[in-house]
Amino acid sequence: MEISWLKDFEALATLRNFSRAAEDRNVSQPAFSRRIRILEEEVGAGLIDRRSLPLSLTPAGEIFLAQARLMTRTYEETIERCQAVDAANADTIRFATTQSLYLTHYRSLIGPMADHDGVDIDLNSTSWATDQFVTALQQHYCDVILTYWHPAMEALSPLDVTRADHLVLSRDMLLPVAHALPDGRPAYTLPASSKKPVPMFHYGSSSALKPVVDAILRRHMMPGNLLTISHGGQAHGIKEMVQENFGLGWLPREVCTRELDAGSLAIAGNDSFAAPLEIRIYKDAQNQKPSLRKLWRRLEELVAN
Repeated sequence: MEISWLKDFEALATLRNFSRAAEDRNVSQPAFSRRIRILEEEVGAGLIDRRSLPLSLTPAGEIFLAQARLMTRTYEETIERCQAVDAANADTIRFATTQSLYLTHYRSLIGPMADHDGVDIDLNSTSWATDQFVTALQQHYCDVILTYWHPAMEALSPLDVTRADHLVLSRDMLLPVAHALPDGRPAYTLPASSKKPVPMFHYGSSSALKPVVDAILRRHMMPGNLLTISHGGQAHGIKEMVQENFGLGWLPREVCTRELDAGSLAIAGNDSFAAPLEIRIYKDAQNQKPSLRKLWRRLEELVAN
């Protein structure tokens, strides 16, 4: 069994669509479908219910998904630790962030800044759980983490009591969004009625944004009014499903600005269903890498201005 097959399966479980999952994995749809079939043959059980729309997992598929995520996470952590040991003495900044923040902040801000200043960065755009980011920084598997922050994200609290410096690079809003109808109204709106629950795509347990959405739902005492149809790991996966009009979901505004402006997505609730987010960058206060100090000074200047 190949690690790439497990990643294929995770992509399909998140996106619930063969063509979108194939695009996400950068392979043709026929090749992707063959790989999923081979995986099912290797496991000896059907993992995908191809009759449902969107696609769903079979009971065996749900069990296998949890183990697949564990296996790929263990594999990736092992590779990253080996690379961290190898690079520990080099003047290379080991940088970890999520896919969403890579697309919205690293690629447009930090990456170009590092290139301009000649700073070498070893980037890891990962699907780690929040506590794994914290552990990676505390145990020096990485030098810097870029993450969302909100008071509900208790997994980040150890960084407030240890030797960690942070900067607030920008601020964002977590918004409920839905597919936009031709007249511009959202296909689903909040608050939802218990008589007709609204389908919702939620974040998985590894996502930093899950506790923020949970806090919003508790505040409105309405979990029973929403029908959770998927626990996705990444904001971009949830955005794909919301655009297909399978339900609503919460997304950082930066992730869906283009779609909101274009009118393909619409905000599905008032301000009480939104939550403010900070985009923070953390480092160990005792880390004295020259390249990191150089980048940190530049970021401090940016924040000050």
